[in-house]
Amino acid sequence: MASTNDLKNGMVLRLDGGQLWSVVEFQHVKPGKGPAFVRTKLKNVLSGKVVDKTFNAGVKVETATVDKRDMQFSYMDGDYFVFMDMQTYDQLHIDRKTVADAANFLIEGFTATVAQNEGNVLFVELPAAVELNISETEPGVQGDRSTGGTKPATLETGYEIQVPLFITTGEKIKVDTRSGDYLGRVNS
Repeated sequence: MASTNDLKNGMVLRLDGGQLWSVVEFQHVKPGKGPAFVRTKLKNVLSGKVVDKTFNAGVKVETATVDKRDMQFSYMDGDYFVFMDMQTYDQLHIDRKTVADAANFLIEGFTATVAQNEGNVLFVELPAAVELNISETEPGVQGDRSTGGTKPATLETGYEIQVPLFITTGEKIKVDTRSGDYLGRVNS
């Protein structure tokens, strides 16, 4: 348990019947009249939904411990992604639903942050950008266009993104893991 006076960004609270909410931002407000209160912006750890919530100052809230560890993606086992803890070498099987969109950018050997609460995996988080090879894309054709065009390209993970026309099969590119956008070529 913690008081609303102790809130910090990144702290995880257990509210609304056990749901986990991460504090995105908070502000202590002391109006001229009436009691002080704390205005917060909370993000649901599982769904990503962001809500505004106001607490009276000094109210007790239940905190939750979220253990975030860097783990290496080892291999696929059916519908499960197998990650290995690099300190203990323990293997953790995580289902596709929990891995979510991170699956589009995972290849063997990549390191990801795995967040757990009481032994349950909450989410898998990748770095903001990863470097991947283009496994297939059509050759770019110079045509009549006023600005740089794009074409579809398949990454080595099987995920398809839009890349500039000058990118060719086999090139290594940098990809934004949050949006799936092309960020640039990687010079070898």
